[in-house]
Amino acid sequence: MGIVDYLFLYCMISIWVMLFVNIVLMIGGYVYYLKTLKMNVDEPLDEYPTVSVLVPAHNEEKVIEQTVTALIALDYPRDKLEIIIINDNSSDRTGEILEKVKQRNPGVNLIILTTDKETGGKGKSGALNNGYLISTGELLAVYDADNTPEKNALKLLVHTISKDDSLGAVIGKFRTRNKNKNLLTKFINIETLGFQWMVQAGRWQLFNLCTIPGTNFIIRKRLIQEMGGWDTKAIAEDTEISFRLYRLGYKIKYMPLSVTWEQEPETVKVWMRQRSRWVKGNVYVLVKNFKLIFSKEFRHVRFDLLYFSSVYFFFLSSALISDAIFILGACNLIKYNVAGNTVLLWIMAYIVFILEMAIALSMEKGESNYKNISLIALMYFTYCQLWLFVAMKGVWQYFRDSVLGLEAKWYKTERF
Repeated sequence: MGIVDYLFLYCMISIWVMLFVNIVLMIGGYVYYLKTLKMNVDEPLDEYPTVSVLVPAHNEEKVIEQTVTALIALDYPRDKLEIIIINDNSSDRTGEILEKVKQRNPGVNLIILTTDKETGGKGKSGALNNGYLISTGELLAVYDADNTPEKNALKLLVHTISKDDSLGAVIGKFRTRNKNKNLLTKFINIETLGFQWMVQAGRWQLFNLCTIPGTNFIIRKRLIQEMGGWDTKAIAEDTEISFRLYRLGYKIKYMPLSVTWEQEPETVKVWMRQRSRWVKGNVYVLVKNFKLIFSKEFRHVRFDLLYFSSVYFFFLSSALISDAIFILGACNLIKYNVAGNTVLLWIMAYIVFILEMAIALSMEKGESNYKNISLIALMYFTYCQLWLFVAMKGVWQYFRDSVLGLEAKWYKTERF
């Protein structure tokens, strides 16, 4: 066997191991989905805790009014709700729009915290730190500036965290508001649903693990204080804070009945910039916490470290190498002599991918239809291959910046 044969075997083993793990996670996610159908979410609490909703907003004039309007409409006791919009060094009409919304709603506890380049402008983590320092709630809820949560979204998060002291945070589900805009947003819609039902719900059901997304989550304020706030060096502040909660011994639960709708990138350029930032930020968190794999005290988080390390290193390298082998082999530029029906392996991997995503869509009303199944089949050859390039770019940027000692910079996703 030559070097190409060994590379091919490495790719096949890595890809199929990830496929098998994802199958197991999807089964776990489906079991948890069945549990959500039986949940009693209407029973009120004897007493509702005070909640401070934090919304970082940097140049968000296109979406901020719709977001604040949705937050004001939340079904939660008014005397227990504080909404803090961090107008973070904005140079557009964000501040002006917020003031008009505040004037129209005099009975709402709406606080506009405006920062400049000296006191703010240092990314989402910095904005959240500025916001929680003036907050008065027992619990902190975070929403991105492009989000329109459903009326019961916050109450569901509060109900869940209030009934279990072992929970440090509870996360909800996010949906794609502009999913029908174009082919890209349709792909993103399918991807986000697959991730949440397979990775989030599956990990919670099987391992009591979840990572905080950037929006629609609630966390105990005293834990944020104990941790010293959000890490301003982390551009994936959500994943980073998740691992610090793990280290404190708390769980993060997934509550998919709590739903927020968010705007996703509508152009490939914006999507690539956003996703490469996510990858770079997640690699930072993995490197920062990788030593926990060898710690008995934190053995409960080993799966997360191994899973995401496999995604960004083993699976990514395997997919890139296998694509190269496939293309070069099709052009008769290289040959490999691995025994067995390799074409069948490719076809089976493709079918498993479609089945996994189709199961995820079956758990969402109105999403499991022939059009979306056809899109999944197309995603494998288009969107997923583009993700490989984006992931490679993000990994490269992390190690490049680490070697050169460059400071991580926050890039805000462009709104439409």
